[in-house]
Amino acid sequence: MEDKDIDRIIEMAWEDRTPFEAIKIQFGCSEGNVIALMRKELKRSSFNLWRKRVNSGVSQKHAQRRNPEIGRFKCTLQKTISMNKISKR
Repeated sequence: MEDKDIDRIIEMAWEDRTPFEAIKIQFGCSEGNVIALMRKELKRSSFNLWRKRVNSGVSQKHAQRRNPEIGRFKCTLQKTISMNKISKR
């Protein structure tokens, strides 16, 4: 896996509203793979903070546990995104 893909997976994992299912669709990494990647790439204290946040209920990392009122937010200024690549102007 390339460094830019690893960076993007870590970024998506830190985002509260990005579910593990979205990471699996884009990169083929299951929740367990993401956890292992985070454990490997982050400092121990950062990993512990992330795991605590994911399991606290604040994060909406699991699509089944999400509040059904939370839909996908898309800013009107955001460009079309396709397969994790921002389209050119």
